[in-house]
Amino acid sequence: MKTRVLKVDRERPDPAAIEEAAQALRDGKLVVFPTETVYGLGAHALDPGAVQKIFDAKERPATDPLIVHLAHIGQVNQIAIGMPAGARKLALSFWAGPLTLILKKKPEVPDLVTAGLPNVAVRVPSHRVARALMEMAGLPIAAPSANRFSRPSPTTAAHVLEDLDGRVDLILDGGATDIGLESTIVDFSVDPPVLRRPGGITFEQVHSLVPEVIVQTGQATSNEPQASPGQLIRHYAPRAPLTLFEGAPAAVVERIAADARTAVAQGSRVGILAPEDDLKALAPLIAAAAAAGKIEVRPYGSRFDVDRAARELFSSIRAIDATGVDVILASSIGNDGLARAIRDRLVRAAEGRVKSV
Repeated sequence: MKTRVLKVDRERPDPAAIEEAAQALRDGKLVVFPTETVYGLGAHALDPGAVQKIFDAKERPATDPLIVHLAHIGQVNQIAIGMPAGARKLALSFWAGPLTLILKKKPEVPDLVTAGLPNVAVRVPSHRVARALMEMAGLPIAAPSANRFSRPSPTTAAHVLEDLDGRVDLILDGGATDIGLESTIVDFSVDPPVLRRPGGITFEQVHSLVPEVIVQTGQATSNEPQASPGQLIRHYAPRAPLTLFEGAPAAVVERIAADARTAVAQGSRVGILAPEDDLKALAPLIAAAAAAGKIEVRPYGSRFDVDRAARELFSSIRAIDATGVDVILASSIGNDGLARAIRDRLVRAAEGRVKSV
């Protein structure tokens, strides 16, 4: 398969490019498109043959369900049965936007979309290219992130090509995404509702409207069907093993520096992924090894700019992994607000290797 890339203006997408992509979806092909969160790998959600191509291209297990993207809230009744009051309250507040709701599915939704479960994940993205595509196509689009399974999610078309060139039909290149982390997922198929994955809408925002919501704890390690995307312990992971350090910033910096020096002494090339504030403090502690080319560093945002940290996280993970380091040592930036979602991605990128200092 030859993958075509069409550049589109994110504010005023070319109708001809959108129509070409929409027709490709109607024909059962795979189309990658930008959303405000990450790039999505889209197929006609009600066409089992098209949906199967998503799993084949990503090498994604059938136990991991997909999110169905809609153009507007009025389309929910095409794929879901009812909307609880809490879900409607969230939808009216945060759609279009980075929020996914898990609802009871209609029989028309293929079991492949939902990992055989009776529920379907639904969201309405706010990105103008995504919305134009769904409106033009006139159909619901199943779309996980446009990357190989368990790899860091793509926030640019270049990231998509790294993983899926030759595996998808068309990529709409709308530039870098805005948020850089996947949507928040709230499950209303259970009572009380459960926040399954933190994302661009914070727990605090959800809780303010649905006080009964609880946060899922633990991570999935089995091959059983997952209640929601993004549950597996290994996800968003680089090729090099990553270890996450958390605690007081000064203590984290000292521990990362010590572990980096030890790894270098043992013959490893070390990558350090951290907010730029931490890297500034680390610089004098690892100067000799860095000068010798034994340590690579990449910043992602700042402890004082969590929005930028989220936008840069996956890009920085990919960049440091591309240097060929043997191990990656990373620091998180907390567990409140959007930082909760950043920590979730880092914990899964580390496959649970977390050191508290």
